[in-house]
Amino acid sequence: MTVATNVILTHAEINHKIRRIAFQIYESNVYEKEVILAGIDSNGYVFAKKIKAVLQKISNINPVLCKVIINKKNPWEPIKTSLSAEDYSNKSIVLVDDVLNSGTTLVYGVKHFLGVPLKQFKTAVLVNRNHKKYPVKADFKGISLSTSLHEHVNVVLEGKVYEATLE
Repeated sequence: MTVATNVILTHAEINHKIRRIAFQIYESNVYEKEVILAGIDSNGYVFAKKIKAVLQKISNINPVLCKVIINKKNPWEPIKTSLSAEDYSNKSIVLVDDVLNSGTTLVYGVKHFLGVPLKQFKTAVLVNRNHKKYPVKADFKGISLSTSLHEHVNVVLEGKVYEATLE
């Protein structure tokens, strides 16, 4: 049996979603001077970099990138970030990932950042699969997609052509 691959987001559509999410982040942080874009390694971080580039063009907000390293196979292991807690304390944070599957990665990411006082905490994903195991939601999402548990969403955000496929 062969596995069918279906393109769910094209290069142009992904660029449109990135721009729309950047505008939504700007609208919810219009009075902030700085916003922390905490991208979950690896594709979430790449997605956060692309959002940062658009935010810099459309607003006066200084978007600061933070790489969040979570062991997705053992998410309860200590989480590492490229910024110290002092760097994001009392700031607005957007936790960014490419795909929201069960919510495990996002909920552990949220838990990590709640150890310090924050002005605001939001989440952003490119694809929300609607298979949540935890009560976590995406505040900003490119597309919501109902899939079977046997299907896999693959997102490519590097190279000349971006795409999201369902396999």
